[in-house]
Amino acid sequence: MEAIILAGGLGTRLRSVVSEVPKCMAPVDGKPFLQYMLEWLARFGVDHVVLSVGYLKEVIFRFIDSRPWPFRISYAIEKEPLGTGGGIRLALSKCKGNLVYVLNGDTFFDIDLAALPFVAPVTLALKPMRDFDRYGAVDWDGDLVTGFREKQACSEGLINGGVYAIDRSQLDLGLYPKKFSFEQDVLDPLSDLNLVAGRVQEGYFIDIGIPEDYARAQRELPEIQAVLKASDAVLTAPADTLFLDRDGVINRWLPGDYVKSWADFTFLPGILECLAKWSLKFRRIILVSNQRGVGKGKMTPEDLEAVHGRMLEEIRKAGGRIDAIYTCTELADGHPMRKPQTGMFLQACRDFPDINPGRSLMLGDSEYDRAFAANCGMDFVLMETAPLTLRFQGAASSDSSESRV
Repeated sequence: MEAIILAGGLGTRLRSVVSEVPKCMAPVDGKPFLQYMLEWLARFGVDHVVLSVGYLKEVIFRFIDSRPWPFRISYAIEKEPLGTGGGIRLALSKCKGNLVYVLNGDTFFDIDLAALPFVAPVTLALKPMRDFDRYGAVDWDGDLVTGFREKQACSEGLINGGVYAIDRSQLDLGLYPKKFSFEQDVLDPLSDLNLVAGRVQEGYFIDIGIPEDYARAQRELPEIQAVLKASDAVLTAPADTLFLDRDGVINRWLPGDYVKSWADFTFLPGILECLAKWSLKFRRIILVSNQRGVGKGKMTPEDLEAVHGRMLEEIRKAGGRIDAIYTCTELADGHPMRKPQTGMFLQACRDFPDINPGRSLMLGDSEYDRAFAANCGMDFVLMETAPLTLRFQGAASSDSSESRV
């Protein structure tokens, strides 16, 4: 299984915030963007990665040499800029097989790579978008890409997600000039001949090519990495009932505050797609959440119910479900319904007699959740979205952590 990453971008639009490194090496939360891509590829069993490099390639060489990788890494070195088409052609010459995935080095798109088929010379991963003008829209008939539109304001549509499945047995790039554009010289003409397939993918997407989105990536990429890591553990666990914490697992937690209304609620990146997958695996999905904000008078029970109503609606729209929600609004740490006590679990068992703690799993983001799982006799998976200072605080905690537990 081979993949190419186009890692030679100059990063001209990022020069105001990132300099002296190629765009793929722009630091995101202390790690090069390229590291997120390589770690993501490792989830799919890729055994050979070709990095197409040029500008400041030595920075990439030093980074790759600084650590072990679970696959072989080769380089396609552009001695001069060859355009996206020339770069892909050179990188393909380093591949052994005919079926190769190609990824843009400044885009992270959490697709199911194994579900992107080689059914045409080129198959594109398409991302649904709303209210965009930075990307050109893609016309698609449910199977084939029928055309590409220039960048313009668009209220809703599909964009090229920057991930391609190329079948070299059907595509001979040797027929093109030395320098050429893959998008304009290959994809455009092939789509006119009905030779470009497309598959819509709903996964998390970010392009760090401009400072605004690069700034957004600083928070979202570590979050999506934590979500995907936890999801892999959840999907492989021998369980048929999934218990979930809320803040820090489904939505972004608010340090020192409470989610008091829907305006305060932000889904973690990728969590809606994960919930859709989990809904196929688990017989029951149950949310258990301490909500001390109600007990403190920061919000009303009706406020909490309204937030959960909107949350469930969005989860259902994305193909997921939560079967029951249990909350504890009491202030006393030792209250039997308050995590890490077992009251909410015991109530769920009364409501759903088929729940077996030995076949149940708890997904949480704090040591409170781990203790709750242990007290209930469940296995536990940690969602590492919270900073360590909050994740490991004890029960006698400040109000900033109380808002989360």
